[in-house]
Parts: sequence; structure tokens; C-alpha cells
Amino acid sequence: MIKIGVVGGTGYTGVELLRLLARHPEANLVAITSRGDAGMPVCDMFPSLRGRVDLRFVTPQDAALDRCDVVFFATPNGIAMQQARELVDAGVRLIDLAADFRIRDVAEWEKWYGMKHASPELVAEAVYGLPERNRERIRSARILANPGCYPTAVQLGFLPLVESGVVDLSHLIADVKSGVSGAGRKAEVHTLFAEAADNFKAYAVAGHRHLPEIRQGLEAMAGQGVGLTFVPHLTPMIRGIHATLYARLSTDVNVQKLFEERYQDELFVDVLPTGSHPETRSVRASNLCRVAVHRPHGSDVVVVLSVIDNLVKGAAGQAVQCMNIMFELDESLGLDIVPVSP
Repeated sequence: MIKIGVVGGTGYTGVELLRLLARHPEANLVAITSRGDAGMPVCDMFPSLRGRVDLRFVTPQDAALDRCDVVFFATPNGIAMQQARELVDAGVRLIDLAADFRIRDVAEWEKWYGMKHASPELVAEAVYGLPERNRERIRSARILANPGCYPTAVQLGFLPLVESGVVDLSHLIADVKSGVSGAGRKAEVHTLFAEAADNFKAYAVAGHRHLPEIRQGLEAMAGQGVGLTFVPHLTPMIRGIHATLYARLSTDVNVQKLFEERYQDELFVDVLPTGSHPETRSVRASNLCRVAVHRPHGSDVVVVLSVIDNLVKGAAGQAVQCMNIMFELDESLGLDIVPVSP
């Protein structure tokens, strides 16, 4: 059994992580931290976990995290980097669901996240946790940077095209919509029901902090620079991300075959038949990414539709998938979940 600590178990990604780990046959949850709710039974805050998680929240100081095999950080940006050195030196493997170790250029990270990095010397060691790209490096990782939700949907949608070099890399467009849970479990005006319901809007068009992460991933696939326009939107739903991605072919290719062959051995990427239109509800509560690829009117423009659950494949599920790889387990353990419908 893997001894697991979870730092920050009170947010949406935290409870999703607990839901998945509670049914994982090799997971032994030993500590779940919360400074503000220490002493409270976890199932009092999240009744869905009653009979599944019998622990109480504890403060980070009382959690004995250095005795764990792996510690997940389901915390705001800037927390994991403060504790990373101590845990790594104790032989603990760290999986950060926030952004502390995602961007390799520390100065770029500091510009987008507005704070000084506390462990810049560990950034180069961190492995970016997109299994479909970095599976072999994930196996030996001590620090795992779990990808963001927008970056996961966009990179998986573009990957076969960019990796094979069949599109114009100077002009990629990602038009992406997210449910409100992507903003986290906190009180903010724009996510109040009366603000978000019956409404649809773009935001951060001038620049979103996931832009450098997506661009970094695409450039690693391409082996060169890319031009990317990324526009996020907030939609009146709880879960889900829908990415509509545009690229122009630089050579004629059977794009359906390209996607099917690239993802034929991937458990959690489902390439749909020609002409399909994936829906966010088709992946709800699952670790799946469903993808469909189109060439409207037979033109040289490729339109890729990519859907994920932002809290699962976009966060906690991908983190558990990476843990399975790190500990040489079946990649699907704890994640063989049929999507919830309706």
C-alpha cells in the first residue's frame, strides 16, 4: 500500500482527489491537511465521503508528511514550492496540482504568478505530468507538476498535429470553455450563481496564466517555437472543459488516421469516429479525454474538438494516473470510472 498525504483537502480538486483515492486498491490515506478546519472529520465537510474516508483534517505540522510515500498538494499556487525541498530530502515523492513547477523558466513563472519562487533550484528537476507525452520520465519523478485543466485539453487536442509537424505552427488557435468549478472553491462574485448562471463570457483575452504552460508544452512537441492564440471562456456549468482548436495543414494527411494511430494505446484518450461532436457530459466525473477531428468542407483547416472533466483528467484524475505510473501500478487503478449521465 502507498502511504499518501494530501495537503489542502478542502477544495474542489482536493475532494475529487479524495474521492478517487478512497476507491484506489493500493492507496492508504494517512493524512489530509487543512489549517482552518483541523479537527473536523472529513466526511462532515464532504458527506459524499462518509464511510469511505474516516480521517479528520489535521494541520500540516501534525501530519507527519515526511513519513508518506507520496504527498499531493491540492493547494493554491505558491504552497507546494515552500515545502518541496524538505519533503524531497526526506525521500517523499511530491505531486503538485497547482502551478508551482509547471513552467521551466522561473522568471516567466514569477511574471505570470506574481510572486517569488521559493524553490527555483527544483524547477528543472520537476517532470510535467502529461502521461501521453512524458510517461517514461514520470516513472522516476521525485517532483511531478500536474498539468492545468485548460493546458490538458488543449495539448491533447493539438498533440498529434504538432508532434508530426503537419500544421502551420505559427498560427494555432485554442478557443476553450470551462465550467465554474475551475475557479476553485472560494467566494468570488463572478462565480456566484446569479452571476454565472444563464451567462457566457470570454475573459483574460489579453493573456491568461495558462498560456505560457500551453505554449511550453506545444513547443516541446514541435521542437521549435509556436504561435498560439488562447481565449478562455466561462460557461454556466459546474464541470467540464470544451476546447475547439484550429490549425492549418501544411501537408495533406489523413487526420482521422493520424489521431487514431497516435492514441491507439492510450487508456484515457478516446478518438471518436469521423463526424463526431464530443460533449462535456460524456466525460463527466471520468478521467477520459474525448477527441474528434474535422476538416470542414475538405479545406486545409483542421478543427479539433477536445473535452475533459476539469476536476478529473484536468486535475485530480491525471494526478492519480501519474501516481500509478510513478509506483509501477496499472495506470487505470482507481480511475476505471464510467462517466456520469445526466
